[in-house]
Amino acid sequence: MADSEAVVAQTSSATAFTAAGYPPVYNDTNSDASGAAATKNVEDLTATGATTTMEDSNISFGATELTNYIADGSDLGASHHVAALSDEEERLWSIVRANSLDFNAWIALIEETEKMSEGNILKIRKVYDAFLVEFPLCYGYWKKYADHEARLGSMDKVVEVYERAVQGVTYSVDMWLHYCIFAISTYGDPETIRRLFERGLAYVGTDYLSFPLWDKYIEYEYTQQDWSRVALLYTRVLENPNQQLDRYFEGFKELVANRPLSELRTGEEAAAAALENSENGGQEVEGENLPNAVEQSSKPVSASLKDAEELEKYIAVREEMYKKAKEFDSKIIGFETAIRRPYFHVRPLSGVELENWHNYLHFIEGVGDLSKVVKLYERCLIACANYPEYWIRYVRCMEASGSMDLAENALARATQVFVKRQPEIHLFAARFREQHADVAGARSAYQLVHTEISPGLLEAIIKHANMEHRFGNLEDACSLYEQAIAIEKGKEHSQTLPFLFAQYSRFLFLVAGKVEKARDILDQALENTLLSKPLIEALIHFESVQSLPKRMDYLDSLVDKFIVPTADNPNVASITEREELSSIFLEFLDLFGDAESIKKADDRHAKLFLPHGSSPESKKRLAEDYLISDKTKLAKSSLPSSAPSVMGAYPNAQNQWPAGYGLPQGWPQVAQGQAQQWTPGYAQQSAYSAYGAYGTGYPQQQVPASVPQNAAYGAYPPTYPTQAFGQQSYAQPATAATLTPAPQSSAVPPTAYYGSYY
Repeated sequence: MADSEAVVAQTSSATAFTAAGYPPVYNDTNSDASGAAATKNVEDLTATGATTTMEDSNISFGATELTNYIADGSDLGASHHVAALSDEEERLWSIVRANSLDFNAWIALIEETEKMSEGNILKIRKVYDAFLVEFPLCYGYWKKYADHEARLGSMDKVVEVYERAVQGVTYSVDMWLHYCIFAISTYGDPETIRRLFERGLAYVGTDYLSFPLWDKYIEYEYTQQDWSRVALLYTRVLENPNQQLDRYFEGFKELVANRPLSELRTGEEAAAAALENSENGGQEVEGENLPNAVEQSSKPVSASLKDAEELEKYIAVREEMYKKAKEFDSKIIGFETAIRRPYFHVRPLSGVELENWHNYLHFIEGVGDLSKVVKLYERCLIACANYPEYWIRYVRCMEASGSMDLAENALARATQVFVKRQPEIHLFAARFREQHADVAGARSAYQLVHTEISPGLLEAIIKHANMEHRFGNLEDACSLYEQAIAIEKGKEHSQTLPFLFAQYSRFLFLVAGKVEKARDILDQALENTLLSKPLIEALIHFESVQSLPKRMDYLDSLVDKFIVPTADNPNVASITEREELSSIFLEFLDLFGDAESIKKADDRHAKLFLPHGSSPESKKRLAEDYLISDKTKLAKSSLPSSAPSVMGAYPNAQNQWPAGYGLPQGWPQVAQGQAQQWTPGYAQQSAYSAYGAYGTGYPQQQVPASVPQNAAYGAYPPTYPTQAFGQQSYAQPATAATLTPAPQSSAVPPTAYYGSYY
């Protein structure tokens, strides 16, 4: 048997319906070469977490390696030569080099390469290898890659591509189907082909849309005229809901009607039936007390009657399976039919489809079968691979069920491959690491956000500083704020800087108890930034919680300067922002001012804003309770605001300062139904509490019963094709509280659907 056939024929634990468990995390260990990996036992590949490499280049892709590989335009290997690039290829390579998430550019590059280098397998390998690092779930492009290798390379290389494909998109029915079709057309040994089918069914055999793979397997066994295997396949497929379940039951009945029972039973089934008949026959003889018992026992029993009874029993067992599967099918059919796009694409899914996935997951979690839970999550994370919320939900569900290896594996895939450029997943990873006593890992996750993913992200700075404070590192926490402020000072018109000053002042006041330093930070903010509503709100609130006397005149001058535009001081703030700030100051004066100061501010407010009429939003703010609940405040954070967002990828955190400084000891409590004294800008909850809770948009996961982690949900192959991303493995920084400015990554442009290949 050739090396490639040895790979395809490796006995998967799927044959016995068990398999190795998921590896706890991806390893950065490289396999020696893909040629060696191609002859390795599939179970070993699943268990080791080795990274697939390219035979010609012996490269394992990390983030930096990929950038260099894309950028240098060099050969795939030292001993090979890649033809010079055309001008269009150079242009497209430069685009994907600058933004490796530009899907349209990648597709254009692949098409240009195929057109210009139809016979150059090295150039074709280069572009496909680089593309599939970024988009490993695009099963159609794995198939195209394998077709190129079949046309220009060797069968061993085709198998290598297919092996990388099923490791990259393991829960794709179509990927396994293509691989099995290739094996049928290539290999003559039925056992080789059967073992490949079994490998695929171990992962996707219970997928609701798995019927193409079952069809192909049944069709193959029909060609072999191995009727007991055909019957066994029908038996297995009838055990689970399937879009074509009724068709399979009809096919089973047709098979039984056309073939004798002796041909349909496996050897084990026939032996078990014979043993049962023998035992039943013995019991009948023992129960006879008639004198002529021996004579009666010698009478032949009608063979046809006995066969009919056994056939009826044989059918009844499978019919019962079918009925149970149909019963469960009726419970999930609504979820399944609502899934319009079960495959991966960079184009966003509709809100209806995203909500359907959440509802489906919630239902399956309630069933209590860990196998079903894991498989549905894996299906979901093909279509929803670009959504951190589903990865976070998966990790939390596995953590709650006690399956920490699965939780770690999912988190590693999310942070290193699928949503590695989205800060939300890294902030979740940091909190997850901290909760599991991996402080170094948590610091590294925060540091990655600071330096690479989203430099200057306020949420990351706040959460990192708070974590350092929890571990008693107050100086490091302050250093994080100070370094971030220093970086933002160097930027022109930084929108984040006012919020940083305000949050740092709040931190110093509430956590460190340094009142004067907190006031000094706010004074520095006025010297280094333009006047803004959040900053003046912070100053007003800070004064409100200090002892008398208040700095009334000072605050009045700041408010006046902000809300009254002049020729020398044109204000770019919206009228809504200015009106809201004026209302906030009026509330402050109503508590601490005198009649004269209140009249002055009231007259100014009427002159500036009453002719325009108060906006509905402003009126609503004035009618809200001061001690508004956290849940209500979170809902209100989604209201449109004219204030610029400083959170970048965090649209749910529109206002970084709605919570002020919280309440000091002894602050009078106000009932929920009572009219407010302050706007929500001063509620006890801080702004960043709104984005501290992940996955609040879906129900709490139910913990499924722990069951052996077998092939029913399989092991996600750790040899994820060329996706080590070593530079994203959260290497611990030399100093925990060190921030380094870095350019923001480009946004992903809107992209079209896959081409006609799909």
